Amino acid sequence: MQAMKRWLTRLMKIVGWSILALLVLLLAFGFYVWTVSDEQPPTVDTSGFVQLQRQKINDSTYILGNNWIRKSESGWYEMYTSGDALKRGIVNGILSKELLIKQEEAFTHQIKKMIPSDSYLKFLKYIVGFMNRDLEAHILPEFQEEIYGISLSASDSFKWIGNNYFRQLNYHAAHDIGHALQNMMLVGCTSFGAWGAKTSGHSMLLGRNFDFWVGDEFAQNKIVSFVQPDSGYNFASITWGGFIGVVSGMNDQGLTVTINAAKSSIPFSAATPVSLVAREVLQYASTIDEAVAIAHKREMFVSESFLIGSAKDRRSVVIEKTPDTLSVYDPGQDHIVCANHYQSPGLKNQELNQEQMANSASVYRFQRTEELLQAAYPLTPAKVATILRDTRGKGGVDIGLGNEKAINQLIAHHSIIFRPDSLQFWVSTEPWQLGKYVCYDLRKVFDQEGFQVKQEVAIKELEIPADTLLEQTQFKDFLAFRLAKMRFNEGQSIDINQLTSNNPNYYDAYRLAGDYCMKQRDYARAIKQYEWALTKEIATENERISILEKLAKARNMISSQ
Repeated sequence: MQAMKRWLTRLMKIVGWSILALLVLLLAFGFYVWTVSDEQPPTVDTSGFVQLQRQKINDSTYILGNNWIRKSESGWYEMYTSGDALKRGIVNGILSKELLIKQEEAFTHQIKKMIPSDSYLKFLKYIVGFMNRDLEAHILPEFQEEIYGISLSASDSFKWIGNNYFRQLNYHAAHDIGHALQNMMLVGCTSFGAWGAKTSGHSMLLGRNFDFWVGDEFAQNKIVSFVQPDSGYNFASITWGGFIGVVSGMNDQGLTVTINAAKSSIPFSAATPVSLVAREVLQYASTIDEAVAIAHKREMFVSESFLIGSAKDRRSVVIEKTPDTLSVYDPGQDHIVCANHYQSPGLKNQELNQEQMANSASVYRFQRTEELLQAAYPLTPAKVATILRDTRGKGGVDIGLGNEKAINQLIAHHSIIFRPDSLQFWVSTEPWQLGKYVCYDLRKVFDQEGFQVKQEVAIKELEIPADTLLEQTQFKDFLAFRLAKMRFNEGQSIDINQLTSNNPNYYDAYRLAGDYCMKQRDYARAIKQYEWALTKEIATENERISILEKLAKARNMISSQ
Protein backbone atom coordinates (compact mmCIF):
# COMPACT_ATOMS: atom_id res chain seq x y z
CA MET A 1 0.00 0.00 0.00
CA GLN A 2 2.81 2.40 0.91
CA ALA A 3 4.57 1.50 -2.34
CA MET A 4 1.42 2.38 -4.30
CA LYS A 5 1.16 5.77 -2.54
CA ARG A 6 4.83 6.54 -3.30
CA TRP A 7 4.28 5.58 -6.94
CA LEU A 8 1.16 7.82 -7.17
CA THR A 9 3.02 10.68 -5.49
CA ARG A 10 5.90 10.32 -7.96
CA LEU A 11 3.45 10.16 -10.86
CA MET A 12 1.64 13.32 -9.71
CA LYS A 13 4.95 15.16 -9.46
CA ILE A 14 5.90 14.09 -12.97
CA VAL A 15 2.50 15.16 -14.33
CA GLY A 16 2.70 18.44 -12.40
CA TRP A 17 6.19 19.27 -13.65
CA SER A 18 5.17 18.28 -17.20
CA ILE A 19 2.15 20.61 -17.08
CA LEU A 20 4.32 23.41 -15.68
CA ALA A 21 6.93 22.85 -18.40
CA LEU A 22 4.21 22.90 -21.06
CA LEU A 23 2.80 26.16 -19.67
CA VAL A 24 6.25 27.72 -19.67
CA LEU A 25 6.77 26.64 -23.28
CA LEU A 26 3.37 28.01 -24.29
CA LEU A 27 4.07 31.32 -22.55
CA ALA A 28 7.50 31.50 -24.15
CA PHE A 29 6.00 30.75 -27.57
CA GLY A 30 3.27 33.34 -26.99
CA PHE A 31 5.86 35.94 -26.03
CA TYR A 32 7.91 35.06 -29.10
CA VAL A 33 4.87 35.40 -31.37
CA TRP A 34 4.06 38.74 -29.76
CA THR A 35 7.60 40.04 -30.25
CA VAL A 36 7.81 39.04 -33.93
CA SER A 37 4.38 40.40 -34.82
CA ASP A 38 5.41 44.04 -34.86
CA GLU A 39 8.40 44.62 -37.14
CA GLN A 40 10.45 47.72 -36.39
CA PRO A 41 11.29 50.10 -39.24
CA PRO A 42 14.78 50.33 -40.78
CA THR A 43 17.18 52.85 -39.29
CA VAL A 44 17.31 55.67 -41.80
CA ASP A 45 17.78 59.43 -41.64
CA THR A 46 14.58 61.23 -42.63
CA SER A 47 15.62 64.68 -41.40
CA GLY A 48 16.23 65.92 -44.93
CA PHE A 49 12.60 65.29 -45.84
CA VAL A 50 10.85 66.90 -42.87
CA GLN A 51 9.96 70.06 -44.77
CA LEU A 52 8.59 68.30 -47.85
CA GLN A 53 5.07 69.41 -48.70
CA ARG A 54 2.93 68.83 -51.74
CA GLN A 55 1.44 71.66 -53.74
CA LYS A 56 -2.27 71.41 -54.44
CA ILE A 57 -3.33 72.12 -58.02
CA ASN A 58 -6.94 70.96 -57.58
CA ASP A 59 -8.86 68.45 -55.44
CA SER A 60 -7.22 65.46 -57.15
CA THR A 61 -3.92 66.86 -58.42
CA TYR A 62 -0.76 67.49 -56.39
CA ILE A 63 2.88 68.09 -57.24
CA LEU A 64 6.04 67.80 -55.14
CA GLY A 65 9.14 68.92 -56.98
CA ASN A 66 9.13 67.00 -60.26
CA ASN A 67 6.85 64.32 -58.77
CA TRP A 68 3.09 64.39 -59.17
CA ILE A 69 -0.24 62.63 -58.84
CA ARG A 70 -3.46 63.37 -60.71
CA LYS A 71 -6.82 61.81 -61.42
CA SER A 72 -7.36 61.42 -65.15
CA GLU A 73 -10.64 61.83 -66.97
CA SER A 74 -10.76 58.02 -67.28
CA GLY A 75 -11.02 57.61 -63.51
CA TRP A 76 -7.48 56.29 -63.01
CA TYR A 77 -5.02 58.02 -60.72
CA GLU A 78 -1.65 58.58 -62.38
CA MET A 79 1.45 59.07 -60.25
CA TYR A 80 5.07 59.86 -61.08
CA THR A 81 7.84 59.41 -58.49
CA SER A 82 11.62 59.53 -58.79
CA GLY A 83 14.83 59.41 -56.77
CA ASP A 84 16.34 56.98 -54.29
CA ALA A 85 14.27 54.45 -52.36
CA LEU A 86 13.60 56.49 -49.22
CA LYS A 87 12.75 59.63 -51.19
CA ARG A 88 10.45 57.71 -53.54
CA GLY A 89 8.60 56.21 -50.59
CA ILE A 90 8.24 59.47 -48.68
CA VAL A 91 7.11 61.37 -51.79
CA ASN A 92 4.73 58.56 -52.73
CA GLY A 93 3.15 58.68 -49.27
CA ILE A 94 2.82 62.47 -49.25
CA LEU A 95 1.31 62.61 -52.74
CA SER A 96 -1.11 59.71 -52.27
CA LYS A 97 -1.89 60.14 -48.57
CA GLU A 98 -5.68 60.04 -49.01
CA LEU A 99 -5.48 56.99 -51.28
CA LEU A 100 -3.16 55.23 -48.83
CA ILE A 101 -5.65 55.73 -45.99
CA LYS A 102 -8.69 54.82 -48.12
CA GLN A 103 -7.00 51.64 -49.30
CA GLU A 104 -6.26 50.53 -45.75
CA GLU A 105 -9.81 51.37 -44.72
CA ALA A 106 -11.16 49.28 -47.61
CA PHE A 107 -8.85 46.36 -46.83
CA THR A 108 -9.58 46.30 -43.10
CA HIS A 109 -13.31 46.82 -43.70
CA GLN A 110 -13.40 43.70 -45.89
CA ILE A 111 -11.34 41.74 -43.34
CA LYS A 112 -13.79 42.74 -40.58
CA LYS A 113 -16.71 41.62 -42.75
CA MET A 114 -15.03 38.25 -43.15
CA ILE A 115 -13.89 38.05 -39.50
CA PRO A 116 -16.24 40.13 -37.31
CA SER A 117 -14.69 39.01 -34.00
CA ASP A 118 -12.29 41.63 -32.54
CA SER A 119 -10.57 39.05 -30.35
CA TYR A 120 -10.01 36.71 -33.29
CA LEU A 121 -8.67 39.62 -35.36
CA LYS A 122 -6.10 40.32 -32.65
CA PHE A 123 -5.21 36.64 -32.56
CA LEU A 124 -4.91 36.66 -36.35
CA LYS A 125 -2.49 39.57 -36.12
CA TYR A 126 -0.12 37.43 -34.07
CA ILE A 127 -0.55 34.44 -36.35
CA VAL A 128 0.30 36.56 -39.41
CA GLY A 129 3.21 38.07 -37.48
CA PHE A 130 4.47 34.59 -36.66
CA MET A 131 4.11 33.41 -40.26
CA ASN A 132 5.88 36.53 -41.46
CA ARG A 133 8.64 36.40 -38.85
CA ASP A 134 11.96 37.46 -40.36
CA LEU A 135 10.06 38.88 -43.36
CA GLU A 136 12.52 41.76 -43.57
CA ALA A 137 15.42 39.35 -44.08
CA HIS A 138 13.85 38.38 -47.41
CA ILE A 139 13.11 41.91 -48.65
CA LEU A 140 15.74 44.10 -50.31
CA PRO A 141 16.86 46.99 -48.06
CA GLU A 142 15.90 49.31 -50.92
CA PHE A 143 12.29 48.11 -50.82
CA GLN A 144 12.21 48.24 -47.01
CA GLU A 145 13.22 51.90 -47.15
CA GLU A 146 10.63 52.67 -49.81
CA ILE A 147 7.87 50.98 -47.79
CA TYR A 148 9.03 52.77 -44.64
CA GLY A 149 8.90 56.11 -46.49
CA ILE A 150 5.30 55.45 -47.47
CA SER A 151 4.39 54.32 -43.94
CA LEU A 152 5.26 57.79 -42.60
CA SER A 153 2.02 59.00 -44.24
CA ALA A 154 -0.13 56.09 -43.02
CA SER A 155 -2.94 56.63 -40.53
CA ASP A 156 -2.45 55.83 -36.83
CA SER A 157 -6.07 54.63 -36.72
CA PHE A 158 -5.03 51.09 -37.56
CA LYS A 159 -2.49 50.52 -34.79
CA TRP A 160 -4.67 47.67 -33.53
CA ILE A 161 -3.10 45.75 -36.40
CA GLY A 162 0.44 46.94 -35.76
CA ASN A 163 2.68 49.95 -36.20
CA ASN A 164 2.53 51.78 -39.53
CA TYR A 165 5.64 50.15 -40.95
CA PHE A 166 4.64 46.65 -39.82
CA ARG A 167 1.27 46.99 -41.54
CA GLN A 168 2.54 48.34 -44.84
CA LEU A 169 5.31 45.72 -44.94
CA ASN A 170 2.93 42.85 -44.23
CA TYR A 171 0.31 44.01 -46.73
CA HIS A 172 2.85 43.10 -49.41
CA ALA A 173 2.61 39.47 -48.28
CA ALA A 174 -1.20 39.43 -47.99
CA HIS A 175 -1.63 37.99 -51.48
CA ASP A 176 0.78 35.15 -50.68
CA ILE A 177 -0.71 34.21 -47.31
CA GLY A 178 -4.28 34.53 -48.58
CA HIS A 179 -3.87 32.22 -51.54
CA ALA A 180 -1.76 29.71 -49.59
CA LEU A 181 -4.26 29.41 -46.73
CA GLN A 182 -7.35 29.45 -48.94
CA ASN A 183 -6.52 27.56 -52.11
CA MET A 184 -10.23 27.04 -52.65
CA MET A 185 -10.48 30.82 -53.20
CA LEU A 186 -7.47 30.99 -55.52
CA VAL A 187 -7.68 34.03 -57.76
CA GLY A 188 -8.25 32.87 -61.34
CA CYS A 189 -6.09 35.20 -63.44
CA THR A 190 -5.60 34.61 -67.16
CA SER A 191 -2.77 35.95 -69.32
CA PHE A 192 -1.51 35.34 -72.85
CA GLY A 193 0.71 36.74 -75.56
CA ALA A 194 1.62 36.48 -79.24
CA TRP A 195 4.31 37.84 -81.53
CA GLY A 196 5.72 37.46 -85.03
CA ALA A 197 3.23 36.34 -87.69
CA LYS A 198 0.42 36.03 -85.14
CA THR A 199 0.14 39.79 -84.58
CA SER A 200 -0.61 42.69 -86.86
CA GLY A 201 2.66 44.31 -87.88
CA HIS A 202 4.60 41.46 -86.21
CA SER A 203 4.68 43.39 -82.93
CA MET A 204 4.54 41.64 -79.56
CA LEU A 205 1.20 41.82 -77.74
CA LEU A 206 0.34 40.51 -74.28
CA GLY A 207 -2.89 40.68 -72.31
CA ARG A 208 -3.91 39.82 -68.76
CA ASN A 209 -6.85 39.98 -66.38
CA PHE A 210 -5.91 40.49 -62.74
CA ASP A 211 -8.86 38.75 -61.11
CA PHE A 212 -8.18 39.81 -57.55
CA TRP A 213 -11.19 40.87 -55.48
CA VAL A 214 -11.04 42.13 -51.89
CA GLY A 215 -14.35 43.98 -51.99
CA ASP A 216 -15.51 46.73 -54.33
CA GLU A 217 -14.03 49.44 -52.14
CA PHE A 218 -10.54 48.04 -52.59
CA ALA A 219 -10.70 48.51 -56.39
CA GLN A 220 -12.06 52.05 -56.37
CA ASN A 221 -8.82 54.06 -56.35
CA LYS A 222 -6.39 52.39 -58.72
CA ILE A 223 -3.08 53.95 -59.67
CA VAL A 224 -0.95 53.82 -62.80
CA SER A 225 2.44 54.36 -61.20
CA PHE A 226 5.39 55.67 -63.23
CA VAL A 227 8.67 55.24 -61.36
CA GLN A 228 12.07 56.69 -62.26
CA PRO A 229 14.42 55.07 -59.70
CA ASP A 230 18.00 56.12 -59.11
CA SER A 231 19.10 52.57 -59.98
CA GLY A 232 17.70 50.11 -62.49
CA TYR A 233 15.19 50.89 -65.22
CA ASN A 234 12.24 53.26 -65.39
CA PHE A 235 8.96 51.38 -65.23
CA ALA A 236 5.18 51.59 -64.95
CA SER A 237 2.95 49.32 -62.90
CA ILE A 238 -0.69 49.03 -61.89
CA THR A 239 -1.02 49.51 -58.15
CA TRP A 240 -2.98 51.03 -55.27
CA GLY A 241 -2.23 53.24 -52.28
CA GLY A 242 0.78 52.05 -50.24
CA PHE A 243 1.70 49.12 -52.52
CA ILE A 244 5.14 49.12 -54.19
CA GLY A 245 4.98 45.50 -55.37
CA VAL A 246 4.19 44.61 -58.98
CA VAL A 247 1.31 42.50 -60.26
CA SER A 248 1.29 43.95 -63.80
CA GLY A 249 4.01 46.17 -65.21
CA MET A 250 6.43 47.13 -68.01
CA ASN A 251 9.82 48.83 -67.96
CA ASP A 252 11.50 51.11 -70.48
CA GLN A 253 13.49 48.17 -71.89
CA GLY A 254 10.27 46.59 -73.13
CA LEU A 255 10.20 43.89 -70.46
CA THR A 256 6.78 43.04 -69.00
CA VAL A 257 5.83 41.11 -65.87
CA THR A 258 2.47 39.73 -64.77
CA ILE A 259 1.80 37.19 -62.01
CA ASN A 260 -0.62 34.25 -61.85
CA ALA A 261 -1.21 32.31 -58.63
CA ALA A 262 -0.63 28.56 -58.54
CA LYS A 263 -1.75 26.00 -55.97
CA SER A 264 0.43 26.13 -52.83
CA SER A 265 0.91 24.30 -49.59
CA ILE A 266 0.56 26.19 -46.28
CA PRO A 267 3.70 28.24 -45.51
CA PHE A 268 5.32 28.09 -42.06
CA SER A 269 7.98 30.75 -42.43
CA ALA A 270 8.50 34.01 -44.26
CA ALA A 271 10.09 34.46 -47.66
CA THR A 272 10.03 37.15 -50.33
CA PRO A 273 6.49 38.23 -51.27
CA VAL A 274 5.67 37.38 -54.89
CA SER A 275 4.89 40.99 -55.79
CA LEU A 276 8.33 42.12 -54.61
CA VAL A 277 10.04 39.44 -56.70
CA ALA A 278 8.07 40.79 -59.68
CA ARG A 279 9.05 44.34 -58.70
CA GLU A 280 12.75 43.44 -58.62
CA VAL A 281 12.46 41.79 -62.03
CA LEU A 282 10.72 44.84 -63.48
CA GLN A 283 13.23 47.32 -62.05
CA TYR A 284 16.42 45.38 -62.76
CA ALA A 285 15.87 43.01 -65.71
CA SER A 286 15.90 43.84 -69.42
CA THR A 287 15.93 40.28 -70.81
CA ILE A 288 14.37 36.92 -70.02
CA ASP A 289 17.69 35.53 -68.77
CA GLU A 290 18.07 38.43 -66.33
CA ALA A 291 14.49 37.96 -65.12
CA VAL A 292 15.08 34.24 -64.55
CA ALA A 293 18.30 34.95 -62.63
CA ILE A 294 16.52 37.35 -60.26
CA ALA A 295 13.60 34.97 -59.70
CA HIS A 296 16.03 32.10 -59.11
CA LYS A 297 17.84 33.80 -56.24
CA ARG A 298 14.69 34.79 -54.34
CA GLU A 299 13.00 32.33 -52.00
CA MET A 300 9.19 32.41 -52.04
CA PHE A 301 6.72 30.75 -49.68
CA VAL A 302 3.97 30.26 -52.26
CA SER A 303 3.83 28.98 -55.83
CA GLU A 304 3.45 31.47 -58.65
CA SER A 305 3.78 31.89 -62.41
CA PHE A 306 5.47 34.97 -63.87
CA LEU A 307 4.62 35.68 -67.50
CA ILE A 308 7.61 37.56 -68.88
CA GLY A 309 7.45 39.39 -72.20
CA SER A 310 10.70 40.73 -73.66
CA ALA A 311 11.06 43.13 -76.58
CA LYS A 312 14.81 42.41 -76.70
CA ASP A 313 14.28 38.65 -76.89
CA ARG A 314 11.24 38.94 -79.16
CA ARG A 315 9.42 36.22 -77.21
CA SER A 316 7.68 35.40 -73.94
CA VAL A 317 8.13 32.66 -71.33
CA VAL A 318 6.54 31.72 -68.03
CA ILE A 319 8.80 31.47 -64.99
CA GLU A 320 7.14 28.84 -62.78
CA LYS A 321 8.31 28.98 -59.20
CA THR A 322 7.50 27.01 -56.05
CA PRO A 323 9.07 27.48 -52.59
CA ASP A 324 11.82 25.03 -53.55
CA THR A 325 11.89 24.79 -57.37
CA LEU A 326 12.10 27.03 -60.42
CA SER A 327 11.28 25.97 -63.96
CA VAL A 328 10.89 27.95 -67.18
CA TYR A 329 8.12 27.18 -69.64
CA ASP A 330 9.09 28.19 -73.17
CA PRO A 331 6.29 27.40 -75.65
CA GLY A 332 8.71 27.10 -78.55
CA GLN A 333 6.19 28.89 -80.77
CA ASP A 334 4.91 32.41 -81.38
CA HIS A 335 2.18 32.51 -78.73
CA ILE A 336 1.79 31.67 -75.05
CA VAL A 337 -1.07 31.18 -72.57
CA CYS A 338 -0.88 31.21 -68.77
CA ALA A 339 -3.70 30.39 -66.34
CA ASN A 340 -3.30 28.97 -62.83
CA HIS A 341 -1.47 25.72 -63.46
CA TYR A 342 2.10 24.84 -64.42
CA GLN A 343 3.06 23.72 -67.93
CA SER A 344 6.81 23.09 -67.81
CA PRO A 345 8.10 19.49 -67.83
CA GLY A 346 9.77 20.14 -64.49
CA LEU A 347 6.56 21.11 -62.64
CA LYS A 348 3.63 19.91 -64.72
CA ASN A 349 3.49 16.55 -62.94
CA GLN A 350 3.89 18.00 -59.43
CA GLU A 351 1.14 16.57 -57.19
CA LEU A 352 -0.37 19.94 -56.20
CA ASN A 353 -0.35 21.03 -59.83
CA GLN A 354 -2.13 17.87 -60.94
CA GLU A 355 -4.77 18.52 -58.27
CA GLN A 356 -5.12 22.07 -59.56
CA MET A 357 -5.54 20.92 -63.16
CA ALA A 358 -8.10 18.28 -62.23
CA ASN A 359 -10.20 20.27 -59.76
CA SER A 360 -10.03 23.95 -60.67
CA ALA A 361 -11.25 26.10 -63.56
CA SER A 362 -7.70 26.76 -64.76
CA VAL A 363 -7.45 24.19 -67.59
CA TYR A 364 -10.91 25.12 -68.90
CA ARG A 365 -9.99 28.83 -69.05
CA PHE A 366 -6.68 27.94 -70.70
CA GLN A 367 -8.49 25.98 -73.41
CA ARG A 368 -11.03 28.76 -73.97
CA THR A 369 -8.17 31.26 -74.36
CA GLU A 370 -6.46 29.03 -76.94
CA GLU A 371 -9.77 28.70 -78.77
CA LEU A 372 -10.27 32.47 -78.98
CA LEU A 373 -6.66 33.13 -79.96
CA GLN A 374 -6.84 30.74 -82.90
CA ALA A 375 -9.89 32.60 -84.20
CA ALA A 376 -8.38 36.06 -83.70
CA TYR A 377 -4.96 35.92 -85.41
CA PRO A 378 -3.36 38.23 -86.37
CA LEU A 379 -3.87 39.99 -83.05
CA THR A 380 -4.34 43.72 -82.56
CA PRO A 381 -4.77 45.53 -79.22
CA ALA A 382 -8.54 45.67 -79.87
CA LYS A 383 -8.69 41.90 -80.50
CA VAL A 384 -6.74 41.27 -77.30
CA ALA A 385 -9.29 43.38 -75.43
CA THR A 386 -12.12 41.33 -76.95
CA ILE A 387 -10.55 38.10 -75.65
CA LEU A 388 -9.97 39.58 -72.20
CA ARG A 389 -13.63 40.61 -72.09
CA ASP A 390 -15.00 37.20 -73.10
CA THR A 391 -17.64 35.91 -70.66
CA ARG A 392 -18.54 32.65 -72.41
CA GLY A 393 -17.39 29.07 -72.10
CA LYS A 394 -15.73 26.77 -74.61
CA GLY A 395 -17.44 26.79 -77.97
CA GLY A 396 -19.08 30.11 -77.12
CA VAL A 397 -21.58 28.48 -74.75
CA ASP A 398 -23.37 30.77 -72.30
CA ILE A 399 -22.13 29.59 -68.87
CA GLY A 400 -23.59 32.54 -66.96
CA LEU A 401 -21.99 35.87 -66.16
CA GLY A 402 -19.43 35.68 -63.36
CA ASN A 403 -18.41 32.06 -63.92
CA GLU A 404 -14.81 31.32 -62.88
CA LYS A 405 -14.39 29.24 -66.04
CA ALA A 406 -14.76 32.39 -68.14
CA ILE A 407 -11.76 34.53 -69.07
CA ASN A 408 -13.77 37.54 -67.90
CA GLN A 409 -15.24 36.67 -64.50
CA LEU A 410 -16.44 40.24 -63.88
CA ILE A 411 -14.29 40.63 -60.77
CA ALA A 412 -11.06 41.99 -62.29
CA HIS A 413 -9.16 44.60 -60.33
CA HIS A 414 -7.72 45.58 -63.70
CA SER A 415 -7.10 44.28 -67.18
CA ILE A 416 -4.03 45.31 -69.16
CA ILE A 417 -2.60 44.99 -72.67
CA PHE A 418 1.12 45.46 -73.45
CA ARG A 419 2.89 46.26 -76.72
CA PRO A 420 6.51 46.03 -75.44
CA ASP A 421 8.35 46.93 -78.65
CA SER A 422 6.42 50.24 -78.76
CA LEU A 423 6.57 50.74 -74.96
CA GLN A 424 2.79 51.19 -74.97
CA PHE A 425 0.17 49.66 -72.70
CA TRP A 426 -3.60 49.86 -72.31
CA VAL A 427 -5.47 49.60 -68.99
CA SER A 428 -9.18 48.97 -68.56
CA THR A 429 -11.58 51.43 -67.01
CA GLU A 430 -14.68 50.70 -64.92
CA PRO A 431 -16.60 48.53 -64.71
CA TRP A 432 -13.98 45.79 -64.57
CA GLN A 433 -12.60 45.35 -68.13
CA LEU A 434 -15.80 46.46 -69.83
CA GLY A 435 -15.06 50.19 -69.91
CA LYS A 436 -12.71 51.70 -72.47
CA TYR A 437 -9.02 50.78 -72.42
CA VAL A 438 -6.82 53.87 -72.15
CA CYS A 439 -3.35 53.87 -73.67
CA TYR A 440 -0.06 55.09 -72.18
CA ASP A 441 3.34 55.47 -73.82
CA LEU A 442 6.33 55.10 -71.49
CA ARG A 443 8.54 57.24 -73.73
CA LYS A 444 6.04 60.09 -73.62
CA VAL A 445 5.73 59.98 -69.84
CA PHE A 446 9.43 59.73 -68.99
CA ASP A 447 10.47 62.25 -71.66
CA GLN A 448 7.97 64.78 -70.36
CA GLU A 449 9.66 67.79 -68.75
CA GLY A 450 7.70 68.81 -65.68
CA PHE A 451 4.03 68.31 -64.98
CA GLN A 452 1.54 69.51 -67.59
CA VAL A 453 -1.59 70.55 -65.68
CA LYS A 454 -4.04 70.62 -68.56
CA GLN A 455 -2.59 67.77 -70.59
CA GLU A 456 -3.90 64.20 -70.34
CA VAL A 457 -1.15 61.63 -69.91
CA ALA A 458 -3.04 58.93 -71.81
CA ILE A 459 -3.14 58.94 -75.60
CA LYS A 460 -6.73 59.70 -76.57
CA GLU A 461 -6.53 58.54 -80.19
CA LEU A 462 -5.36 55.03 -79.18
CA GLU A 463 -8.27 54.28 -76.82
CA ILE A 464 -10.14 51.00 -77.25
CA PRO A 465 -13.91 51.63 -76.96
CA ALA A 466 -16.05 50.22 -74.16
CA ASP A 467 -17.65 46.79 -74.53
CA THR A 468 -21.18 46.77 -75.97
CA LEU A 469 -22.18 44.35 -73.17
CA LEU A 470 -22.63 47.44 -70.98
CA GLU A 471 -25.66 48.41 -73.05
CA GLN A 472 -27.34 45.02 -72.90
CA THR A 473 -30.13 43.87 -70.58
CA GLN A 474 -28.03 40.82 -69.65
CA PHE A 475 -25.48 43.06 -67.94
CA LYS A 476 -28.10 44.99 -65.98
CA ASP A 477 -29.59 41.67 -64.88
CA PHE A 478 -26.14 40.52 -63.77
CA LEU A 479 -25.74 43.60 -61.59
CA ALA A 480 -29.09 42.82 -59.97
CA PHE A 481 -27.97 39.20 -59.44
CA ARG A 482 -24.67 40.36 -57.94
CA LEU A 483 -26.47 42.68 -55.53
CA ALA A 484 -28.79 39.86 -54.44
CA LYS A 485 -25.79 37.57 -53.89
CA MET A 486 -24.14 40.16 -51.66
CA ARG A 487 -27.38 40.62 -49.71
CA PHE A 488 -27.62 36.86 -49.20
CA ASN A 489 -24.01 36.69 -47.98
CA GLU A 490 -24.87 39.40 -45.45
CA GLY A 491 -27.84 37.40 -44.15
CA GLN A 492 -30.58 39.44 -45.81
CA SER A 493 -33.69 38.06 -47.48
CA ILE A 494 -33.77 37.61 -51.26
CA ASP A 495 -36.22 36.61 -53.99
CA ILE A 496 -34.79 33.35 -55.37
CA ASN A 497 -36.94 33.47 -58.51
CA GLN A 498 -35.45 36.83 -59.38
CA LEU A 499 -31.99 35.59 -58.43
CA THR A 500 -32.07 32.72 -60.93
CA SER A 501 -33.93 34.59 -63.68
CA ASN A 502 -31.29 37.36 -63.61
CA ASN A 503 -28.48 34.89 -64.38
CA PRO A 504 -30.26 31.76 -65.69
CA ASN A 505 -27.21 29.92 -67.08
CA TYR A 506 -25.00 30.38 -64.04
CA TYR A 507 -24.84 27.37 -61.73
CA ASP A 508 -24.12 29.55 -58.71
CA ALA A 509 -27.49 31.29 -59.00
CA TYR A 510 -29.17 27.95 -58.31
CA ARG A 511 -26.63 27.01 -55.63
CA LEU A 512 -27.39 30.27 -53.82
CA ALA A 513 -31.12 29.73 -54.22
CA GLY A 514 -30.75 26.23 -52.78
CA ASP A 515 -28.76 27.51 -49.83
CA TYR A 516 -31.41 30.14 -49.17
CA CYS A 517 -34.17 27.51 -49.24
CA MET A 518 -32.19 25.33 -46.84
CA LYS A 519 -32.03 28.23 -44.38
CA GLN A 520 -35.80 28.60 -44.74
CA ARG A 521 -36.16 24.81 -44.18
CA ASP A 522 -37.89 24.54 -47.55
CA TYR A 523 -36.05 21.33 -48.41
CA ALA A 524 -38.19 20.31 -51.39
CA ARG A 525 -37.51 23.60 -53.10
CA ALA A 526 -33.81 23.43 -52.19
CA ILE A 527 -33.57 20.02 -53.90
CA LYS A 528 -34.93 21.47 -57.13
CA GLN A 529 -32.44 24.36 -57.06
CA TYR A 530 -29.45 22.08 -56.42
CA GLU A 531 -30.59 19.75 -59.20
CA TRP A 532 -30.76 22.70 -61.59
CA ALA A 533 -27.29 23.82 -60.51
CA LEU A 534 -25.89 20.40 -61.43
CA THR A 535 -27.15 20.80 -65.01
CA LYS A 536 -25.01 23.92 -65.51
CA GLU A 537 -21.27 24.41 -66.11
CA ILE A 538 -19.86 24.28 -62.57
CA ALA A 539 -16.58 26.12 -62.05
CA THR A 540 -14.67 23.60 -59.93
CA GLU A 541 -14.85 19.97 -58.89
CA ASN A 542 -14.94 20.97 -55.22
CA GLU A 543 -18.01 23.11 -55.85
CA ARG A 544 -19.73 20.26 -57.69
CA ILE A 545 -19.04 17.93 -54.76
CA SER A 546 -20.31 20.56 -52.33
CA ILE A 547 -23.60 20.89 -54.24
CA LEU A 548 -24.00 17.11 -54.31
CA GLU A 549 -23.47 16.98 -50.54
CA LYS A 550 -26.04 19.73 -49.98
CA LEU A 551 -28.48 17.91 -52.25
CA ALA A 552 -28.02 14.71 -50.23
CA LYS A 553 -28.55 16.62 -46.99
CA ALA A 554 -31.77 18.19 -48.28
CA ARG A 555 -33.08 14.77 -49.32
CA ASN A 556 -32.18 13.32 -45.92
CA MET A 557 -34.02 16.15 -44.18
CA ILE A 558 -37.18 15.32 -46.14
CA SER A 559 -36.80 11.60 -45.41
CA SER A 560 -36.52 12.27 -41.68
CA GLN A 561 -39.64 14.47 -41.53
